[in-house]
Amino acid sequence: MRTPILPHLPSAPVVTVSRAAGGGFVQGFVAAGCVSAFQDHPAPACAVDLKRVLRHALQGGAALAAGSQAAMAVRRQDYTGALVATAAGAAGVLLIERLLRDSAKAVQEKKDV
Repeated sequence: MRTPILPHLPSAPVVTVSRAAGGGFVQGFVAAGCVSAFQDHPAPACAVDLKRVLRHALQGGAALAAGSQAAMAVRRQDYTGALVATAAGAAGVLLIERLLRDSAKAVQEKKDV
């Protein structure tokens, strides 16, 4: 009788991330980052380019997560929840823009001097 090469190991628990728990954010982050990485640039080569990609990826994640939450709220006929999710998503996108756009501009201004 042959002995198995590896003893029976307990299988790792399967962890799934639902959209409600952040799956939408991750999907939006990856999708927006991929699109932004090569738009108008052959490849992100400097800190300003990388910050632009990060800014777009974070904004894409926030927008998709908010849109997913709003869609689920509409399906439940929770229109107030949909409005809150939409407003929170828009605020998140604006906050990310303000925080990362200012730092990208400062880096560009230092580079130009």
